[in-house]
Amino acid sequence: MKVLVLGSGGREHAIAWKLSQSSQLTKLYIAPGNAGTQSLGENVSLDLNDFDSIGKFSLENEITIIVVGPEGPLVNGIHNYFSGNPKYKSITLIGPKKEAAILEGSKDFSKKFMKKYNIPTAKYKSFDVNTIDEGIVYLETLNSPYVLKADGLAAGKGVLIIDDLYKAKKEFKSILNDNLFGAAGNKVVIEEFLNGIELSVFVITDGKNYKILPEAKDYKRIGENDTGLNTGGMGAVSPVPFANREFMDKVENQVIIPTIKGLIKEDIEYSGFIFFGLISVKGDPYVIEYNCRLGDPETEVILPRLKSDLLDLFDGIASNTLSERDVVIDPRSASTVMIVSGGYPEKYEKGKEVSIGNINEKSIVFHAGTKQGDGATLTNGGRVMSVTSYGKDIESSLKVSYESIENISFEKMYYRKDIGQDLVKKN
Repeated sequence: MKVLVLGSGGREHAIAWKLSQSSQLTKLYIAPGNAGTQSLGENVSLDLNDFDSIGKFSLENEITIIVVGPEGPLVNGIHNYFSGNPKYKSITLIGPKKEAAILEGSKDFSKKFMKKYNIPTAKYKSFDVNTIDEGIVYLETLNSPYVLKADGLAAGKGVLIIDDLYKAKKEFKSILNDNLFGAAGNKVVIEEFLNGIELSVFVITDGKNYKILPEAKDYKRIGENDTGLNTGGMGAVSPVPFANREFMDKVENQVIIPTIKGLIKEDIEYSGFIFFGLISVKGDPYVIEYNCRLGDPETEVILPRLKSDLLDLFDGIASNTLSERDVVIDPRSASTVMIVSGGYPEKYEKGKEVSIGNINEKSIVFHAGTKQGDGATLTNGGRVMSVTSYGKDIESSLKVSYESIENISFEKMYYRKDIGQDLVKKN
């Protein structure tokens, strides 16, 4: 099979790395890819939202499967574009249609969906510019801290958690009146704060059948001890110690199954990945958010733990035989640590030359924001690369990752030195 992976981050490098191991793969393209993906397949310069060009390339190169990495093209309807045109009937899109991607594209929609199908989540109300006064009143009924979420996609920056009621009211007004998050903030979801520990659970589904992939816990804050600004993710670990069989049974029965059944009842076709952003509150799972694709950097730990052939699972979606495919999980732990540009997630410089020395054989380097230039690997983003390592437990896998990172360098590079330590202490 010939496969096209869309995206340029660590998630897409990990997907390409996993697909490259399949005996069923004949040719792999990554668009646009990065300095790391070019060793696994052919990088192609394509605009992810130029569906005509992607379609033309796919026909010319006899692509059978397109894997959509980031959420943007999905929310913008790339699956609809291909499924709505007979000339693309031989191409399978891994990623949901626009009507299903709204699970991620609209917080208001997803909260209504969860409420309708009795999927556990925080209590909430939604407001727009015409109901600001009602929103202020609702904030006054909640206890601190206060959770404000922009309804639409805001590049991972559309959630505010504020301790002070006065500040919460001010930010709430700013989102709606001052376009703090642009069009994504035309509607705001105000949520009850849930106190617990977060994790991510992933399934691959054809809309009726599903397979549960390894779970993970990621670390969003730039600073150690979970301080500072939110980022796209500074590291992740898998498995998650508290996600035992009892907890995962609750996740499957209270969250995954009702979600799949709800999509069917809503007549929403769904194929691809569902990312359940969960929080464990006293041992019970609550849904914080849905994503319509794999997470980053979680992908960099869940795919290394997937022993099954990923392309075989994709073929299961293409041929409606997903229920017959096996998912086998590596019992070892995997931990990834993200290396970022100095200044990220605010202002940072690009074009720094990256030096990569001897890496431990138990480690894998996944590129995120890199490009190739003049025979050297250069930084090309805030999150530059992540180092994933295996170990018998989280502690040992992290030890290997940090040892490997000592052999990577570029000007002003930064990484957190405490990834996974909260779980090690509790384990």
